[in-house]
Amino acid sequence: MNAPVGFEALADPWTIPIDQIDVADARIFQDDVWPGWFARLRRDDPVHFTTDSQFGAYWSVTRYKDIMQVETNPQVFSSASGITLLDQETQYRLAMFIAMDPPKHDVQRLVVAPIVAPGNLANMAGTIRQRAATILDNLPRNETFDWVEHVSVELTTQMLATLFDYPLERRRDLTYWSNIATTNFKDPNALVKTEEERFTELRKMAAAMMDLWNQRVNAPPASDLISMLAHGEATRNMDPMEFMGNCVLLIVGGNDTTRNSISGGLWALNKHPDEYRKLRENPGLIPNMVPEIIRWQTPLAYMRRTALRDYELAGKTIHAGDKLAMWYISGNRDAEAIEDADRFIIDRSRPRQHLSFGFGIHRCVGNRLAELQLTILWEEIMKRFPFIELMQEPKRVYSSFVHGISSMMVRIPG
Repeated sequence: MNAPVGFEALADPWTIPIDQIDVADARIFQDDVWPGWFARLRRDDPVHFTTDSQFGAYWSVTRYKDIMQVETNPQVFSSASGITLLDQETQYRLAMFIAMDPPKHDVQRLVVAPIVAPGNLANMAGTIRQRAATILDNLPRNETFDWVEHVSVELTTQMLATLFDYPLERRRDLTYWSNIATTNFKDPNALVKTEEERFTELRKMAAAMMDLWNQRVNAPPASDLISMLAHGEATRNMDPMEFMGNCVLLIVGGNDTTRNSISGGLWALNKHPDEYRKLRENPGLIPNMVPEIIRWQTPLAYMRRTALRDYELAGKTIHAGDKLAMWYISGNRDAEAIEDADRFIIDRSRPRQHLSFGFGIHRCVGNRLAELQLTILWEEIMKRFPFIELMQEPKRVYSSFVHGISSMMVRIPG
């Protein structure tokens, strides 16, 4: 299905008729014009119904307080029909614990939670620092290069390989599978064009992970994700689709959020030179800056829920069976909830008051690991490079779900 008649991603969001707005159109994210569209909806129609889109009919929830109302009502707003607006054909639909409701969600989530427990994070910190240092020390000086390829992807993929205890020399498999899982079929450069093609590639991922499972299920429990799934009471008897789905979830969750925040943070600092100067003068602001980067970038723009019964939200009646998008990217710019929400402020007083990790029972299980990686990376950057220069505007991912940067050319003076 196409966008509503008359909708153009580059139109003026303040003059277009409200019923023609479709904020799930990936072009507004690729062209980085999304802030105006969401500001219009927050002001004029904060719970907005789009009748016709690539994904069919859906509601957009755009204010912080309304998103929180949905997040804290999982008994009304279910995840079980999927977390994106795309309605997959049943045969290709992957079960994963983020797309489950309690109690099954809770017990499966608990299986993998220990990998990001404080003690395990402390153990990982040295590895992250060593890898970040090696990556940064190998970057060219006075030469334009792609920050996404050389830093953002490389650091997160090495960490992901460690979490799965996946062969480090094959780590780019994980990046590829993450991109396959989140690709938008309408993207002219899409890696796959249909659900069938996507499923074919993800079956290769599942086969590789199943090889690791078979090795670890007969070995003593270890601290990697595959071993945890193989030995966990709630996960060791998963059917193949559920196993595939949870592997996809853990790969995407461990990859996209951190990768795009690493890129988005450097972009934000270049666009806000006063904040970059503040950071150079006081690198001790890094732990405060990291959640501000994650708010500013909002690596996953939305999460979907499906109404299990009729429900009134901000004066609108959501009907049973309706799907809705909680636009985290909009809630993170809601001035009614976050002071100076449109400004990037690295010494913000309440930097963790953002929605990028979700809220409630589905809050991102790896949020502290993402913050740890970003904190260590920026500590190591500031030891070496007082300034990294953005050479041109980033190229952005064609997606309304992953708010990502695919390429960003930079230069390190020196």
